[in-house]
Amino acid sequence: MVTDVLLLLPAELQRVLGKLPGHVLDKLEEIRIREGRPLEVGYAGGFGFAGEDGSLNRMPHSAYKPGADICRKLLERITNHSLYAMEEELRRGYITVAGGHRIGLAGRTVLEGGAVRGLRDVAGFNIRIARDIEGVAGAVLPGLLNRQGRTVRSALIVAPPQQGKTTMIRDIARAVSYGRWRHPDAAGWPGRKVGIVDERSEIAACIRGVPTFDVGPRTDVIDACPKAEGMMMMLRSMSPELLVADEIGRPEDAEAIREAAHAGVSVIATAHAADLAEARGRPVLRRLLEEGAFDLLVELRRTPAGLSHRVLPAAGEGGVKPGAREPTAVRGGFSPSAPADGGALHRGGVP
Repeated sequence: MVTDVLLLLPAELQRVLGKLPGHVLDKLEEIRIREGRPLEVGYAGGFGFAGEDGSLNRMPHSAYKPGADICRKLLERITNHSLYAMEEELRRGYITVAGGHRIGLAGRTVLEGGAVRGLRDVAGFNIRIARDIEGVAGAVLPGLLNRQGRTVRSALIVAPPQQGKTTMIRDIARAVSYGRWRHPDAAGWPGRKVGIVDERSEIAACIRGVPTFDVGPRTDVIDACPKAEGMMMMLRSMSPELLVADEIGRPEDAEAIREAAHAGVSVIATAHAADLAEARGRPVLRRLLEEGAFDLLVELRRTPAGLSHRVLPAAGEGGVKPGAREPTAVRGGFSPSAPADGGALHRGGVP
């Protein structure tokens, strides 16, 4: 994964970053490139500024500072030398490259009618490195089971940024698609049809519509499509039993999730929020939770030992949506270095 990212960079940046200590490269999560300013890297457990000799320091004074020419080369590489072809991505402020790695962009905006039409003079890049960790959902999945329907219940997974939400829903989708339910009560349950709406191309990391991550044999992916429209397309045409989407929060997302609930389709989605209380503080999420569009809410936390979680009734500690069996709040945790299902582990931290 890291090698793929390094090969995308101009040679000057490859030389500097290639000298970083092995334990940093193995756990690299972010590369922040700012024109004329110190080169910064984030990795599991910390961050630092990279020197030309591969040293890493919390103080920026001796760090390597990429110039305008390097930033121009980087922009040309990630846009395949065609800014026009990437107009929509530039308007959104990020580009997703092969492997599901997302590159955030900062610079001067171009306005049209008061709305952002795109970016120009791009002088800042945040490369977020995607990692696929099989088995990371092993501790969470048993708490999501719908034993009556022999599938999973609808759940909203919340955490602050960079806590592992995308990695988690990718592995849930894979497990449900394969029928790897991680609980003795589910032995013999078949895999279910899964529909992934991958607006940012990070969950499945599709290339020309074909996933490069293993998302399961019964999984269909709509790539690079707005979540709301993609979910409706899935419901109309692909008859999923589980819909998966990342980073919901707009009113149109909520309407599509309501449609899925009315159709009897489970939804696993993520949102930026620290916990249930913060999720309920966001109007769109609060309405979905109050309406019972989700049965459960999963809070994720990164700790030095790995990723921990808590499963709660989506209606709050005091209730559950009408007609549903109230689940027991489950507390659990696991380390990415020891997958609960014994699955293969790719080196590195959880993005």
